[in-house]
Amino acid sequence: MDATKVITDTVDRIRQRRNAPLVLELDLTEGLTDKPPTDPLGAILSMRKSRLSDVLSGLKRARQDSRVKALVVKIGTNPLGLAMVQELRQAVVRFRAAGKLTVVFSETFGEFGAGTVPYYLASAFERVYLQPSGDVGLTGVSLEQRFVRGALGKLGVEYELGQRHEYKTAANMFTQDRMTDAHRESVTRLAASVTEQIVAGIADGRGLDPAKVRELIDQGPFIGSEAVDAGLVDRLAYRDEVYDETKRAVGEDALLLYVARYHRNGLARKLPHPGEQVVALVQGSGPIKLGRSGRSPLGGGGAIGSDTICAALRAARRDDHVKAVVFRVDSPGGSYVASDAIWREVVLTREAGKPVIVSMGDLAASGGYFVSMAADVIMAQPGTLTGSIGVFGGKPVIGELLDRIGVTSETVGEGANAAMFSTAHGFSEAQWARVNAWLDRIYDDFVGKAAQGRGLTRERAHELARGRVWTGSDAREGGLVDELGGLEDALALARKRAGLSTDAPVRTYPKLHPLERLRPPESSEDRAAALARVRVEAWGPLAGLAGELGLPSYGPLILPGTWTIR
Repeated sequence: MDATKVITDTVDRIRQRRNAPLVLELDLTEGLTDKPPTDPLGAILSMRKSRLSDVLSGLKRARQDSRVKALVVKIGTNPLGLAMVQELRQAVVRFRAAGKLTVVFSETFGEFGAGTVPYYLASAFERVYLQPSGDVGLTGVSLEQRFVRGALGKLGVEYELGQRHEYKTAANMFTQDRMTDAHRESVTRLAASVTEQIVAGIADGRGLDPAKVRELIDQGPFIGSEAVDAGLVDRLAYRDEVYDETKRAVGEDALLLYVARYHRNGLARKLPHPGEQVVALVQGSGPIKLGRSGRSPLGGGGAIGSDTICAALRAARRDDHVKAVVFRVDSPGGSYVASDAIWREVVLTREAGKPVIVSMGDLAASGGYFVSMAADVIMAQPGTLTGSIGVFGGKPVIGELLDRIGVTSETVGEGANAAMFSTAHGFSEAQWARVNAWLDRIYDDFVGKAAQGRGLTRERAHELARGRVWTGSDAREGGLVDELGGLEDALALARKRAGLSTDAPVRTYPKLHPLERLRPPESSEDRAAALARVRVEAWGPLAGLAGELGLPSYGPLILPGTWTIR
């Protein structure tokens, strides 16, 4: 009898768990990652982070799931880029429109610091809670540029750099001591565009007039009680109080489940069908370089290797089951040659009759725009930083610095320009002419391909280019971006362009099983050729020092500095 009762109680508990209402959770304390791990080290380092694509897919499925009653999100101090925040806001708004409760909680939106973008994310939720000791650092948008020309000059270091054109301000920190007129114009518009987006989002989410939001931004930061009085926060509460109130709203028997786990559970129940038609998802994140994608063992982020992305696009193009490709790009650019190789594979994929939709992340600028511009459709978030169609190049000259510290150097070579790129001396007049010819060639190619891909005249493409960085919203107005939206929108459009059902599966390319990851590729056409590896030459946090020492950098199509708005 006792054994029967135990079994009965166990079955009842299992049935109750299977039928109980669900409250989905998302903890952003560790941030989110925008790409799948491509190597064992990457898998280990990203174990504590949820993938953005899993979260978006999970929330999309949950909108139609009657068991799911609410979403509770904790916003931590790990910053998220503006475009990623906009993707999350969009998903939350759609989840909320499906009649689900949305709750956000944070210990603080900036502890004696800026918290504008985290609060912008929170404003999309129905209920906003703040720990009583927390603050709301709603202070606006600030883009700061430091100039080191004076400091380097005191050390005896000069930079000989060329750029195309006046808005390609990457080199200005080395060659100027203040913003040029073009530099200030570009940055001023970026700050204004981002502020417009943030004000509109907060006003809509909190039911405030946009003019009132701008007043509040000028009055911030706010301590907790002030934020409640201003209508920015609904209530001051600790975590336990937030969860108690949420459960009372949806049912005391509600179960908690992380969004990513909910997504994986759904995948486990859906059996794959042999031969089903799919959308391929190719993801590229980080600076663009020649060779295979890699991760620095020194702790830096990953890089987009042209061999890896090209092999992934080839694999998707040659797979008869793949009917469309979504290329997710989150990159400040890098190598011109590597970017051009990826551009070619995008062109070939389109010519093979498979639509290519680019989904831009926080950054898709310079080389990141180069690899995107041949797609059928480019989709970006309003806050994506893109464009920067331009190029720069040159070298530091440290001969005077070496003299000051007693270092001498001598060069023996054959060929008039054999030591052209030595940092011990400047360029000769003839060498400088070659540098400028190189810059002109790259810029002309970039602008020409941008015009071709975007359906613009060369003159109009040049007007939009000149090295200028645009927000996704402004880029759409100019024709550099086709549509505003996130990854889920890009996948939906790819399905539509390919004539697939709205729930057609998405397959990440290259999709390798464990044995393929262990064996060496048979040829450059093998899917295993796209596998990333841990590479020492990706200098990670020492990239700046490596560049100063003359070690290989990522290339002339790069958007250096801290451009991601957080």
